[in-house]
Amino acid sequence: MRHQVKGRKLGRTTPHRKATLQALSVALIKEKRIKTTLAKAKELKRFVEPIITKAKEDTTHNRRQVFASLQDKYAVTELYDTVMPEVGDRPGGYLRVVKIGNRLGDAAPMAVVELVDFNDVKPDQKETKKKRTRRAGKSTKSSDEGEEAKVTDTAKKSSGKKKKEVTDEKVAEAENESVKDEASDEEKSEPSEEK
Repeated sequence: MRHQVKGRKLGRTTPHRKATLQALSVALIKEKRIKTTLAKAKELKRFVEPIITKAKEDTTHNRRQVFASLQDKYAVTELYDTVMPEVGDRPGGYLRVVKIGNRLGDAAPMAVVELVDFNDVKPDQKETKKKRTRRAGKSTKSSDEGEEAKVTDTAKKSSGKKKKEVTDEKVAEAENESVKDEASDEEKSEPSEEK
């Protein structure tokens, strides 16, 4: 059992794994963003971040140590010339791993690895709207509802005769509407009978 054994083997022998991580590191430093599997991305983060930390101090000794890890002089130059001025103040956490779903062919979980300070897409700044409180929302409605409640209360207090008159008027209006609807239906049906 391999309890608490750090690192991923990535299905490779040790020299193959080292070469894979070197190649991914060089690509990341040159391109600033790469797409790979999630396991490789997490392992790459463990491999590259100490290299970037070592590159914070530009000495010949540190350059040689970084070159020993990357084995690519153009990547070392790129790291010291363009990456370090951006990353210099950051106290670690130079990479971001973003999961992007599964690969179509074999459903392997994929991820994008990018240098944090070289993110092209800025996060959307939400316009800060004034947050409505519940009280503010209810106060306008409650005043309207309060007036309606007062009207209904006064109607209830009024005599039963007025209620009876109102209901009689409503019944008469409903009868008039039904008569009008029947007349309009007859008019519509007459032209179709003539044809």
